[in-house]
Amino acid sequence: MIEPAKRLQTVEEYYFSKKLREVNLLIANGKPIINLGIGSPDMQPPQKVLNAISESFKNPAAHKYQSYQGLPELREAIVGFYKTHFSVNLSPTTEVLPLMGSKEGIMHISMAYLNEGDGVLIPNPGYPTYQSVTKLVGAEATLYELDESNNWQPDFDALEKLDLSKIKLMWVNYPHMPTGAKSNTFILERLVAFGKRHNILIVNDNPYSFILNDNPESILSIEGAKDVCLELNSLSKTFNMAGWRVGMVVGDSKHINNILKVKSNMDSGMFYGIQKGAIEALKCSKMWFATLNNVYKKRRDLVWQLADALNCTYDKEAIGLFVWAKLPPHLKSEAFIDLVLKENHLFITPGTIFGSKGEGYIRFSLCASSQVLEEAILRVK
Repeated sequence: MIEPAKRLQTVEEYYFSKKLREVNLLIANGKPIINLGIGSPDMQPPQKVLNAISESFKNPAAHKYQSYQGLPELREAIVGFYKTHFSVNLSPTTEVLPLMGSKEGIMHISMAYLNEGDGVLIPNPGYPTYQSVTKLVGAEATLYELDESNNWQPDFDALEKLDLSKIKLMWVNYPHMPTGAKSNTFILERLVAFGKRHNILIVNDNPYSFILNDNPESILSIEGAKDVCLELNSLSKTFNMAGWRVGMVVGDSKHINNILKVKSNMDSGMFYGIQKGAIEALKCSKMWFATLNNVYKKRRDLVWQLADALNCTYDKEAIGLFVWAKLPPHLKSEAFIDLVLKENHLFITPGTIFGSKGEGYIRFSLCASSQVLEEAILRVK
């Protein structure tokens, strides 16, 4: 018997990987399951993106290895995107690194900066990958709690009381997933100051800025942020390109160079056609975002109706691709979603997969058509 690496004892299979097997088995047995659990956009990317990848096949270089740093035109497009939408100035040669999805960047950054035993601040609730990757590289997770009473923002007084002597990296994620909480300039300034005060690398994971949000923000817009901050971003949600696997990490050149040392040893460059499509996506006008959000607004209204039918409460000021809803008192998240799956054939995400502070909450995805959402409402009523 060949034993697996000990690091695998620190993590479990990703929740959705396991749960979707159960859901797919129900579907195979004829159950009409409606999946409101996954944030995988169901709409098409911009047509010019599809045209670009199709046209790229004619280029003789399309099928060769590509640069580890991406096409110069892609890096320029990322720079233009950040300048237009966030008022952030970046160098295309030294401060931008395209990624095969921002999830890849979580591993790359962790491998570039974390030694065994280093501490990492991770939000609770938060994206589960922050904690699993921390464990895989042998670092130690310290959870910082976010609470509805504080609009799911960091409690800086509580952070200052922690033992920060081993903390090297802090994950933040605004707009926040799963709660949809917004950041603001004041919060971002406090995060930058906290990172500088304690010599902690602050990494903002920022893929939801343009979904149902009129005021996209980047932590790099804060003066001095590049000294201690990186930002991850993604085309998955903003441009309906989740399966394309296109993201980016941006920040100071010294950080980008360190991440590149890891990345260049793990892949051989992003497919040429995907890069050409990404360039066109990043050049989209504000009309694209307006059109996209008109659809999501209608869907969110329907999800609110569904949440009402399930006797849940929610914050109408929240943004992003999900609706985070609070269950009636004394109900447990996983038991509740299992009951709804069994009785109503609806799959909804339990808040507990995002951490202990997610108990008593559930998360609905907006990645389903209005027709499907109307059917979900009828099933519950």
